Amino acid sequence: MQSRVILFILGFLIWLFLNWPPYWQEIFIGAIVASFVAYLVGNLFTGRAHLFKHISRYLWFLYYIPIFIWECFKANIDVAIRVISPHKPLNPGIVKIKTSLKSDTALTFLANSITLTPGTLTVDVDKENGFLYVHWIDVKSKDIEKNTQIIVRKFEKILEKIFE
Repeated sequence: MQSRVILFILGFLIWLFLNWPPYWQEIFIGAIVASFVAYLVGNLFTGRAHLFKHISRYLWFLYYIPIFIWECFKANIDVAIRVISPHKPLNPGIVKIKTSLKSDTALTFLANSITLTPGTLTVDVDKENGFLYVHWIDVKSKDIEKNTQIIVRKFEKILEKIFE
C-alpha cells in the first residue's frame, strides 16, 4: 500500500509540473490518472519504496541532470562536426563496457542515458556478468576499462548514489 501512495504522490506532482499553471480541471484529472496508475502498477515500480524516503537520492538526481545535459551537448557537437567535416575519421564499433550497477532500474537508467547521448547506442545488457554492449561512433580503444572510463563512469558513480 505504501508503494502505491508514494507512486501516486510522485505521479501527481509530475502531472502538476507538466500542466503548469494548474487549473482545477487539470488537478482533478491528474488525481484520477495518478490514482489509476498507482493502483495498476504500484507494486511493479516501487518494490523498494523505502528508497524514496531518502532526500539525498533526489539531490543526487538533481545533480545528475546538468551532468547528463552537458554530456549530451558535448556529444551533439562531436557528431555535428563529424557530419559537416568529411575528413574527420570515423571508427564505429561495438564495445564491451563493465558496470558495477546491479539493480534493474539503475541499469535501465544507465543504458538509456548512454543511448540518449549522440554517438552511442546501448545494444545489449548482460546483467549477470555486469556488462553493457555499446555501439560507439568513434571507438577509441579496445580495452574494456578505458572504454568504461570514457563512456560510463561519469554517469555510473552518480546513478549508484541514486538507485543502489
